[in-house]
Amino acid sequence: MIYILEDDDNIRKLINYSLKSQGFEVQDFALPSAFWTALQTTNPDLLLLDIMLPEEDGISILKKLRSNPKTSTIPVIMLTAKDSEYDVVTGLDSGADDYVTKPFGMMALVSRIKAVLRRYEKTDSHKELIQAGELKIDENQHTVFIHNRQLFLTVKEFDLLVLLIKNRGNVLTREMLLEHIWDISADIESRTVDVHIRTLRQKLGDAGNAIETIRGVGYKFI
Repeated sequence: MIYILEDDDNIRKLINYSLKSQGFEVQDFALPSAFWTALQTTNPDLLLLDIMLPEEDGISILKKLRSNPKTSTIPVIMLTAKDSEYDVVTGLDSGADDYVTKPFGMMALVSRIKAVLRRYEKTDSHKELIQAGELKIDENQHTVFIHNRQLFLTVKEFDLLVLLIKNRGNVLTREMLLEHIWDISADIESRTVDVHIRTLRQKLGDAGNAIETIRGVGYKFI
């Protein structure tokens, strides 16, 4: 189930039609109040979230989702007419998994949706329990604990942390991280990686110091 929260009737109906034609189950909302009501009964597999909305802006909604353990791992793609670096970074910094600026092509949007959903659909056969210092990670349960306190990470933050730890001591370039975490390279700038690393470090607290920046190259877990 994909939720669409978009107040522009034409855009919302077009997205709805396009996704249904691709076989997705879709529910759309023009108002945040209707979205919050639906969320009380069903969590979507992915949310397409506009930034400029009546009642409540998309960034505020995203922050609420990420702060609630029941909704913190819902994949969110921001839909916005704003394309300045500040607006993009604000959305990513608040926990968005991806962003698409208006106007956008429907096939490009579908491609981005599938890329995000692939992060959830990979088999669990290779997943394991990981420990690094005080960090304890369960890939199957998608949980992270530090000092026996659970951290609530977005999907991208979780995947970044796991990838860095599994390659501890090795430098991973921004291009490598984009390819492995986002499944794409050309249409997302490297600033995306930097923003997610920064928020990941903040959530890890002192343990975030283990993520070392290699200037001009990328990052490594030490």
